[in-house]
Amino acid sequence: MRSALLAALLLLGCSDAGEAGPLAAARDETRSTATLTVSSPDFPEGGAIPLRFSAYGAGTSPALTWTGLPAGTKALALMVEDPDASSAKPFVHWLAWNIDPASGALPEGKVPDNISQGRNSRGTIGWFGPRPPSTKPHHYHFQLFALDAPVPLGPSADREQLLAAMKGHVLAKGETVGLFGKP
Repeated sequence: MRSALLAALLLLGCSDAGEAGPLAAARDETRSTATLTVSSPDFPEGGAIPLRFSAYGAGTSPALTWTGLPAGTKALALMVEDPDASSAKPFVHWLAWNIDPASGALPEGKVPDNISQGRNSRGTIGWFGPRPPSTKPHHYHFQLFALDAPVPLGPSADREQLLAAMKGHVLAKGETVGLFGKP
């Protein structure tokens, strides 16, 4: 059931704007039939992301939690993407990897020291909060990947480098989606 729901959400996310390429979770590099559960205590699945997490607000990263990691999970990778952006690829809001799976969560506004972060589509390292140009809500896909090995990348890698490094190492994946429109 969860696999079918994840597949449906991924297809919906990929087709919403009709302009952006596939989300990370729909790419060959992240192929896996197993799922995990990811959520945020800061917004409900499919609900509005609060202003404080946006570039219009304080721009802090929301808290995330996860469950259902498969045996053999050595690290987690996170990609937050907006497929509604008017570009050939989804707009990347956050790349983070080598997240400790045993931690069970990322706290709001704080990234543990042992986590590597990459370049978002704005060209900066770390979280870049939602900043859509119109009041029409965009969909922000918080995609989490359970990996069988740590990612051998230094900080500042981009989406394509992270996807390439993850290929063949994804044990399970899951996502939660939040909405945000210009205030």
